[in-house]
Amino acid sequence: MSRFIAALLAATGCAGVAAAQPPQSVSAPSSVSAEAPLTLEDALAAARARSPGIEAADAGIRATSAARVIAGLRPNPSIQAETENVAGTGAYRGLSSAETTVGVALPIELGGKRSARIGVADARSARARIQAATALADLELQVTQTYIEAAAAERRLVVAREQAAIAGEALRVATERVMVGATFPIDQQRSEVLAINARTAADRAERNVQLSRGNLGRLIGRPITGPLDLAWFDRVGGFGPAVPARSDGTLALAAATADVATADAQVRLARSQRIPDVTVSASARRLEATNDVAAVFGVSIPLPVFNNGRAAIAQASAERDQFAAQRRLARFEAEQAIAAAEAEVANAAATARAAGGPALAAAQESARIARIGYGQGKFGQLELLDAERTLSETRAASTDALAAYHDAQARLLRLTSLAPADLQIPGDNR
Repeated sequence: MSRFIAALLAATGCAGVAAAQPPQSVSAPSSVSAEAPLTLEDALAAARARSPGIEAADAGIRATSAARVIAGLRPNPSIQAETENVAGTGAYRGLSSAETTVGVALPIELGGKRSARIGVADARSARARIQAATALADLELQVTQTYIEAAAAERRLVVAREQAAIAGEALRVATERVMVGATFPIDQQRSEVLAINARTAADRAERNVQLSRGNLGRLIGRPITGPLDLAWFDRVGGFGPAVPARSDGTLALAAATADVATADAQVRLARSQRIPDVTVSASARRLEATNDVAAVFGVSIPLPVFNNGRAAIAQASAERDQFAAQRRLARFEAEQAIAAAEAEVANAAATARAAGGPALAAAQESARIARIGYGQGKFGQLELLDAERTLSETRAASTDALAAYHDAQARLLRLTSLAPADLQIPGDNR
C-alpha cells in the first residue's frame, strides 16, 4: 500500500507537465467511416435549410405583408338600384308610375382609420419578423444541444471501449497470476466482473451514440455517417475577463417592445373608430310616367348612440398597459437570465479545464503505474481497481464538464441573440 501511495505522489508530480500539453484528440468510433467531420456549422446550415419551424415563420411574414396591403385599401363603392311606386293601386298599378333610381354610394373614412389600420399591420409585421428570428435562434439552440449530446456520447463510447480493453487486459493478467499461484482466485473473479461490466457499458455507450446521431440526423435531414468534430468539443474558451452582455436589442426584449407597439397602434385604431364614417351617393332617377330623368344625391352618417367606441378604447388602453408592464418584466428577466448564464459558463469552463487537465493527467498516470505494478506483483488488486475506478470517474467527469460548458455557451448565445439589425418597430420609444 505504501508503494502505491508513493506511485500516486510521483504521478501527481508528473501531472503538471502533462497538463501543459494540449489534450490528445480521440479517434472516432470504429463504426464510423473515414469522412470529413460534420462540424456544428454544417449541422446548423443543414437544419436551417429544412426546418418546418423556419418555413412556418416565413409564411407568417408573408401573411403579415399581405395584411399590410389589405390595411391600406380603401372601402369599396357600392351600386344601388331601387324602383318605387310599383304594384300598387289606382294610378300606381303596374309600372306606369314607377320611379327607378340607379346610383353609386362611396364610403368615406374619417378620423384616420386607414392610417391606424396600417400602423397595426406594420407593428404586426415587425412582430412576425421577430418571431422568425426567434424560431431560427431556437432551432440553432436545439441543433447545438443535440450536436453536443452526440459528441459527448461519441466521446463516452471511446472511453468505454478503452475501459473495456483495459478490463480485458486486467482479466488476462489476473488469470495468469492465479495460474502461477501469485494471487488468489478471487482476484480473477473480480476481474471477470469488471470485464463484463465494462463490455456492458461499452454496448450501452454504442446505443447512446446511435440514438444521439439519429436525433441529430433527423434535425439536419440526412443520416450521419461520418465523424463529428470532437476537436471542437474538446476546446474550452473564455480565458480572461468577459464583457458582460446586455439585454438591449435581444430577441426577448424586441418581442416585448413589438407587443407594446402593436397595443399602441390598437389604441389609435380604437380612437379613430369613434369618428363615424360618411357615405355619399349619386344616383339617376327615371320617372316612368313622363320618361324624365333626375339626379339624386345623398349623404349617410351613422349616429353613435349605443356604441360610441369608449369601451373599445378602454380595452385597448388596458391591453397597452399590460404589454408595457410585460416589457419591463421581460427586461428584468432577460438581464437576470443572462447574468446567471454568464456565471454558469464561467463555472463550467473552470470545471472543464480542471477535469480535463491536471486531474485527468494524474488519474491516467496513477492508473498506468498501478497496472504496471500489479502485473509485476508490487501492488494488490484493490489498489489497481481503485486507480481504474478513479480514472473512469475522472474521464466521465471531464466529458460531462465539456458537455455542460458547451451547453451553457449555447444557452447564453440564445439569450443574447439580437433582433434583425434592419428591424423597425413602429412607435418604438425605448
